[in-house]
Amino acid sequence: MAFNYITAEEAAAMIPNGATVGMSGFTAPGTPKAIPTAIAHKAEAEHAEGRPYKINLFTGASSSDRADGMLSRANAINMRAPYQNVPDLRKRINSHDCHYFDRHLSEMAQEVRYGFYGPIDFAIIEAAHITPDGEIILGTGVGNVPTYAHLAKHIFIELNEALPKELEGMHDVIMLQDPPHRPAININSPKDRIGSPVLKVDPNKIVGIVKTNYLDGVHEFTAPDEVSKKIGSNVVRFLLNEYKKGGIPKEFLPLQSGVGNVANAVLYDLAESPEIPPFMMYTEVIQDAVLELMRKGKCTFASTCSMTFADSTEEKLFADLSEFRDKILMRPAELSNNPEVIRRLGVIAMNTALEADIFGNVNSTHVLGTKMMNGIGGSGDFARNAYISIFSCPSITKGGAISNIVPMAAHVDHSEHSVDILVTDQGIADLRAKDPVQRAHEIIENCAHPMYKELLYDYLKQGKGGQTPVSLDKSFAFHNAFNETGDMRNAKF
Repeated sequence: MAFNYITAEEAAAMIPNGATVGMSGFTAPGTPKAIPTAIAHKAEAEHAEGRPYKINLFTGASSSDRADGMLSRANAINMRAPYQNVPDLRKRINSHDCHYFDRHLSEMAQEVRYGFYGPIDFAIIEAAHITPDGEIILGTGVGNVPTYAHLAKHIFIELNEALPKELEGMHDVIMLQDPPHRPAININSPKDRIGSPVLKVDPNKIVGIVKTNYLDGVHEFTAPDEVSKKIGSNVVRFLLNEYKKGGIPKEFLPLQSGVGNVANAVLYDLAESPEIPPFMMYTEVIQDAVLELMRKGKCTFASTCSMTFADSTEEKLFADLSEFRDKILMRPAELSNNPEVIRRLGVIAMNTALEADIFGNVNSTHVLGTKMMNGIGGSGDFARNAYISIFSCPSITKGGAISNIVPMAAHVDHSEHSVDILVTDQGIADLRAKDPVQRAHEIIENCAHPMYKELLYDYLKQGKGGQTPVSLDKSFAFHNAFNETGDMRNAKF
């Protein structure tokens, strides 16, 4: 079939106000670049003429400044899901200019198929290559694109010439069947492939192909700071101790790790630990440190949804794909984050928190309980189903004005029932087989910063009895003190 090659502006012209758009990708990798920017420019022109223009935007996770950033600055997003991390979009969400609903990443595709969010009008797919019969080699991130492409009335392809065709074979593309006909997911090792190396779409739905030439635009990761290094060292110390005492099998277990300084610090520390054997990863994102682990033979294989590499690392990867093509497999989010597979493989989950309370509840999303930061992402998928669920955060921020260990979390994304281990720069709290009061002592003693320990013990004494001794009138004293004085150390009990 002969496809119609068009400009990004021509594609945007076909997308009307109120349309629902599903995009490929997971974080910046795999996210379309040109058409979202053109939609933003269209929105600005429409608004200048006094006409409304917004789209509903569904992705795999966060996107990039070329998508969420441009569209948010143009106030062109009406509804957004399932995750985001761009400051301009965050401002729109917190000012209610954009309706954002925060979803577990493993659930988004199936909920779209269930019809919870209405029809998909357009799918925009970044591709390394497309054949005349609609077989697509995807880029560096998959996300929810199998579902969006299947349901969309119309499809646009961004054919990115920066992506090598040699990416073929690094994807495991499948759309799970819906209940009551869903069979068991036959993944018994991170290496197991159950889908296709290409995304197959109906070529008759492709209304235009836009040629581009962009890397993903991921900035270089900064070196871990001292606090991140301490957290990373504590996480690895816990893993090593657990391994030595037999709590982790001698073959070790697959790891899941998020993105950022703490995640990088953990991975770099693992690379330097000779007592931890080579391992595999079953995760949603891999970043630069994973390639170093692979070069050193420490990580033997990684199943992921996205290769979130800095542009300089991405260029090196593309120049020598042969070294890694048999070590990395990219899957859709409903597979990379699937609870069934996570539980079966015994994945060790390592995620970050904004704050944790003394009873083990974790807030991953809301600053001071009200302002959305990024979202829950895949942390819930992994934490609830992990062999061991580890959460980490700095003990303090803003020079000590904020304690990230608080009497009660101002928002709870992961309850005490899903948190096994809490780690800060101060130490490790093992919460397994402990009641609420025991957990409180464990967390205060091992994870709280010394400047806040006495205050936290004072709060614990205020408890009104029962299994979990909370003081309803004092639970948010830390947060109130910060709102009123700018410093949680001014809390009174």
